[in-house]
Amino acid sequence: MASERIPLLIAGGGIGGLAAALAASRAGLSAHVLEKSAEFAEIGAGLQLAPNATRMLDRLGILEVILTQAVFPRRLVMMDAVTGKHITSLDLGSKFLEHFGYPYILMHRGDLLAAELAACQASPRITLENHKEVIAVEDLGDGARVACADGSVYECEALVGADGLWSTVRKAVHHDGDPVCAQFVAYRGTIPISQAPPESDLDNMTIWVGPDMHFVQYVVKSGALFNQVAVFRSYRYREDSEDWGTVEELEEHYGKLCPRVRTAVAKIKRDRRWAMCDRLPIANWTRNRITLLGDAAHPMLQYIAQGACQALEDAVCLGDNLRQYPRDATCAFAAYQEQRIPRTARVQAMARFFGEVKHVDGVGRALRNALLEKRAADDFEYFEWLYGYQDVIASCRPPAAG
Repeated sequence: MASERIPLLIAGGGIGGLAAALAASRAGLSAHVLEKSAEFAEIGAGLQLAPNATRMLDRLGILEVILTQAVFPRRLVMMDAVTGKHITSLDLGSKFLEHFGYPYILMHRGDLLAAELAACQASPRITLENHKEVIAVEDLGDGARVACADGSVYECEALVGADGLWSTVRKAVHHDGDPVCAQFVAYRGTIPISQAPPESDLDNMTIWVGPDMHFVQYVVKSGALFNQVAVFRSYRYREDSEDWGTVEELEEHYGKLCPRVRTAVAKIKRDRRWAMCDRLPIANWTRNRITLLGDAAHPMLQYIAQGACQALEDAVCLGDNLRQYPRDATCAFAAYQEQRIPRTARVQAMARFFGEVKHVDGVGRALRNALLEKRAADDFEYFEWLYGYQDVIASCRPPAAG
């Protein structure tokens, strides 16, 4: 029966899962993707892709297509949501491009997934299936067995869990309970550019920061849509309740801010909210021939816009190691996580840290503003470790126990 097994099975057909399939196919391997939804589609709106991500899209062979649908902001701008004053900016122009080698782009999440999907459909090495929700995973030592909600069962030589924050595959590797709720929520969505609030900055990615909140604005869909995200801490959070992060709280938080933010948040849809969650980094996300990728491995808060970026880095790194160890998934997975765990753990921690920086109040807010006002817009020092990432093949070492 071993000869009838699927060589590489990927649970999850989101941005990370499809990128992993592309990376595997470019390494000369076949990949089979299971997606629980009726179609391959992304819920959500805007997406920021820094140079560390656009570099990976180039490695996957789809950057050229992506750039035709992307928006190129001139700057990343941080504003004080209370006073309405400028705090600091990061210039994304020619000097930035020369320094990092790849651009910082804005786009709709669905456009990125559609480009990945088209590339996967064009590859004879990739099989895609919908309506396949993975509900159980069994480690076979030399492979894995996956059961789906529709009763179908798959055996594979190797399994990659790219099934997101509430990953089922993760439980077979490291069962650490539910994700950690940050007690923050987000209301988000896009509107036609013609309905953008007055005084909107359509040339830049703008983030307004204030006490226990931040508000993000930027253009997507080649300039056709305006994306806005309103985030705030709920003071009514209870672990055993869904009655928190309400529209009433949204109004309470944003009613205290400067006129530009108050006017803009009035355009935000209020029919759905997203809870902000992450997990603490773990020392091992591989068990025999099962490994994790993206949010299944290292879910992070959205505060430095790196969730999708890190999933793309994971995918390319995984593909590199599958190419280096084509007949030894155990070794390939061990080398993959050896390279990726220190990197993603740092990004997870930094996302939490920047959340504190953005949401601080009182003396801390005054100090933050005073310090950041002094930095030059073309000073890239603080971004070098993140945006300048260069993937390097790791050596094969056995994964840690657990």
